[in-house]
Amino acid sequence: MTTNKKCLVALTGAGISAESGFKTFRDSGGLWEEYSVEDVASIEGWYRNPKLMTDFYNDLRTQLEKAQPNDGHKILAELEEYFDVRIITQNVDNLHERAGSTNVLHLHGELTKARAVNNENKIIDIGYRNMSYDEKDSDGELLRPHIVWFGEAVPAITEAARLVRSADIFAVIGSSLVVYPAAGLVHDLRSNTESFLIDPKEVQVPAWLNFRVIREVASKGVAIMRDELLKEIKG
Repeated sequence: MTTNKKCLVALTGAGISAESGFKTFRDSGGLWEEYSVEDVASIEGWYRNPKLMTDFYNDLRTQLEKAQPNDGHKILAELEEYFDVRIITQNVDNLHERAGSTNVLHLHGELTKARAVNNENKIIDIGYRNMSYDEKDSDGELLRPHIVWFGEAVPAITEAARLVRSADIFAVIGSSLVVYPAAGLVHDLRSNTESFLIDPKEVQVPAWLNFRVIREVASKGVAIMRDELLKEIKG
């Protein structure tokens, strides 16, 4: 890490991936309208019907393989030339990595990985292939999608909070800030941190935080933020 670069921390949500053709959960026409949260995104759903859960994430993985990073993802990757960029994402896709970002922390797991049911630290790469609901690893341990479901702890939240506290610049991009504990990360911000909120919709943030609001989709909004930040450092 180059120590003379300012630290830019971006918290990204479903909105940044929507432009890539990757179906989101909460937007109109999104996955929550097709499936109940309890059936496809809760630990109870897994115990109740692991085949349904596995098929659901197989479908998402197939969709992800066809999706491409958009300008929002790409610009964040390009900003690594000027800033120490750290991505904290609520998304389970790999579009940030495919765009070239080198420091990505996934709060809610990763679609292209599986893990042992009884050992959350035993994680394997599966790429874009389908899983079976009774699939086992080479040690005979039952596997499940590497996704943090409702009803489970978010192991990466402590590291995420540390990153937010270290930020010189902070950006919320395409997140509704309604899913906790991720939404609570804004409370870890230092009061003097330069902050941006990029979303075409209204997002509620604490009044005491002085966010620069850019009411645009991610691809346009991140470009506006980039131009402002580079103007500051280039004069």
